[in-house]
Amino acid sequence: MSCDIKRSISLYSYQDEYYDGKLDLEGCLREVAKTGATGVELLPEQMVKRFPVSVESEEFRKQWFGWLEKYHLEPSCYDAFLENRIFDNRTLSLGEQIKMMKRDIRLASLLGFPVLRTLVSTPMDVIEGSLDYAKEMNVKIGLEVHAPFSLNSGWADGYMEMIKRTGTKHFGFIPDLGIFCKNIPDVVRDKARRMGASEKCLKIVDDAYAKRVEKGFVKIKYDLNLGKANMEYRLANGMQEMMDAIEEAGGNEADRWYANMSFTYSWSDPQDIIDNIDYIYHTHAKFYNMHEDYVETSVAIPEVVEAFKKAGYKGFLSSEYEGGEHLRDVGVDSIEQVRRNQEALRRAIEE
Repeated sequence: MSCDIKRSISLYSYQDEYYDGKLDLEGCLREVAKTGATGVELLPEQMVKRFPVSVESEEFRKQWFGWLEKYHLEPSCYDAFLENRIFDNRTLSLGEQIKMMKRDIRLASLLGFPVLRTLVSTPMDVIEGSLDYAKEMNVKIGLEVHAPFSLNSGWADGYMEMIKRTGTKHFGFIPDLGIFCKNIPDVVRDKARRMGASEKCLKIVDDAYAKRVEKGFVKIKYDLNLGKANMEYRLANGMQEMMDAIEEAGGNEADRWYANMSFTYSWSDPQDIIDNIDYIYHTHAKFYNMHEDYVETSVAIPEVVEAFKKAGYKGFLSSEYEGGEHLRDVGVDSIEQVRRNQEALRRAIEE
């Protein structure tokens, strides 16, 4: 089956350089272009000053599209955050949340983005209440499938039911490659060591993760209470047994931190991509550490990209670097990490 896989970069990847003042928004776009990627994913609340007022101005939009033309880039995905708890004493009403979602759909359209990313914390009725407007603005809403969530699961079934019931063509999924981790990222393990974790407890956690991969993860269920769903997921995947083993080994705070972190990654069969390709509008090519030989030691990049190719995917794989948060005490080089990831993606796509 023919495919058209393009490469993009989420500017989230450059957050450390942006925060430290080494890159501004244009500088981030310039770095994207240097890698050979053609798409750009934007977190406007993170990198657009005076958001959302500035996006409304013709001056900013003229500058934005001027940069895209200068660096030969196209918008791939607009990352939205439904801030439904902006008040101390209450959650926003359904109407207020839909209004905020519509605002972001409109802003995404103004900046040329065909897809808007929303988080799993976005209530389904907010998404459903925004579908007509998304169609009107020709912007597709993509729900990020981030570990511990997964496709082909009871959690995803709830959204699939809504898609089929409404017949919408403007809501689907954005898988995050953090659901395709065969190992816990090495940068996380190294951080645990620096925190004082013992090799004995690290092995207990690594072995427990390997067993989950081997036998298959018990997938998370759909529940409006995400905290409850997440805890049930952890317990179903052996959390208590692993924590008991750590305590018996005399584990310390660093050991327990590493054990808890192990549940923020998961392994899904790449067949999930093939089964759901008609509903995948964009993809976060999440990664944690690219070595000099362009190998990511946790995310199975070649295997996953092969599934996208087999499925005939027509869309972007957008590099999203998340290893930097575990390296801030020793130094982060997001620019080099993203360059390596883009090269790994290029090789996997073109081979």
